[in-house]
Amino acid sequence: MSYDFSLFKNKAKQVDEWLAKELGSLRAGRASPVILDTVFVEAWGSKMPLKQIAAITVEDARTLRVAPYDAEQGKAIEKAIATADLGLSAVGGDGGVRVVFPELSSERRAALLKAAKGKLEEARVSLRHARDEAIRDISAKEKSGGMGEDDVFRLKKELEKMADAEGKKLEEAIVRKEKEINS
Repeated sequence: MSYDFSLFKNKAKQVDEWLAKELGSLRAGRASPVILDTVFVEAWGSKMPLKQIAAITVEDARTLRVAPYDAEQGKAIEKAIATADLGLSAVGGDGGVRVVFPELSSERRAALLKAAKGKLEEARVSLRHARDEAIRDISAKEKSGGMGEDDVFRLKKELEKMADAEGKKLEEAIVRKEKEINS
């Protein structure tokens, strides 16, 4: 008997994408526009995401250029980046705001690694929940008479292999982020 693992695969993919997004938001010393995704600017009477009111480009390895679509928003952008507490310095000037990424201290590197490993653990928990849900579904089908013991054993083994493969992907993402933080 075959079993549709698509629900587990979709949840595993969501966990993978979530972890990638979370790791992308951890500043590793290199200029990355993703870190500014959490910055909201007071513009035109409401709080708006920075990426909706400005173009963000990488100038060099440690600098981003934020070019507001409305030149009057420069000071508000500078203030929003400063109050976002990202450990970045923002300097206004002609044509926008330069965001400078300082060198990482050893304490900051350790804190980033700890945060990355915390995100990994959250992803692992989510993956385990998805696996457990699939196991419960398989067991329910067995109890309702939809499949035999041999099928259940085979499906659980197959599910475990898929979960292990997904776990390895998550580990690889953390290893890449560790190298990025330590470089």
